[in-house]
Amino acid sequence: MKWLAKGLLSASIALGSVAGVKGDEKGAVDIVDKAIKAMGGEENLAKVKAKTATWKSKGKLHFNEVESDFTSETNLEGLSRFRARFEGSFNGNTFTAITVLNGDKGWREFADMVMELDADGVKNEKRTILLTVVPMTLVDLKTKDFKLESAGEEKVGDKPADVIKATGPDGKSFKLSFDKETSLPVKLVADVVGFMGEEFTQETTFSSYKAIDGVQHASKVQSKRDGEPFVEMELTEFKLVDKLPEETFSAPKP
Repeated sequence: MKWLAKGLLSASIALGSVAGVKGDEKGAVDIVDKAIKAMGGEENLAKVKAKTATWKSKGKLHFNEVESDFTSETNLEGLSRFRARFEGSFNGNTFTAITVLNGDKGWREFADMVMELDADGVKNEKRTILLTVVPMTLVDLKTKDFKLESAGEEKVGDKPADVIKATGPDGKSFKLSFDKETSLPVKLVADVVGFMGEEFTQETTFSSYKAIDGVQHASKVQSKRDGEPFVEMELTEFKLVDKLPEETFSAPKP
């Protein structure tokens, strides 16, 4: 069941990215500016990024043609502090799994065993956080750490969307699509690394936006890997706090 826990943990917030065609940087910035306004404005989004976001979700993981139910609770502080706790069931067996990242250190707990993440594991978790925070707040896209290009248009579902390509501080690119009518983020596509080290193209869609403390949050998230269903999640609770106990981001205690 170790593979299942890792699959859940890597799906904690499903997001994605692939290389896009070169386009107009100003056009991409204009798209992001409209999206920031639609999501609640730069001031409100900056508050989300500055504080600790904590949320609960429920959903289903699809893996090796098996569908498993899970619930999760996630704490996220900036781009370097993260804790995700999952409870799931597989073939009638229940389990709990925890992943923690604190700067350049990280840990994973499963079946009462705690493992410290190696350098690649930490790097992969940081990538997961970046791909989680960007669609949630967008404000990082306006910093010097990101290079933006417009990447044309596409349809997400049956609705037209503007697409940008963003290259982040890790040198990797992803595509983010925004609904033409609402300007809200509706899809993110990225190359991601699975728990066995294999690479996937992950496509994540965002829908059913709800206003929470002046900010629009997607309450439903669905992801596919290489075109196959991977995870479905529904947001059940979201709140911001000024600070959590320091042990929140310490190594799990079995």
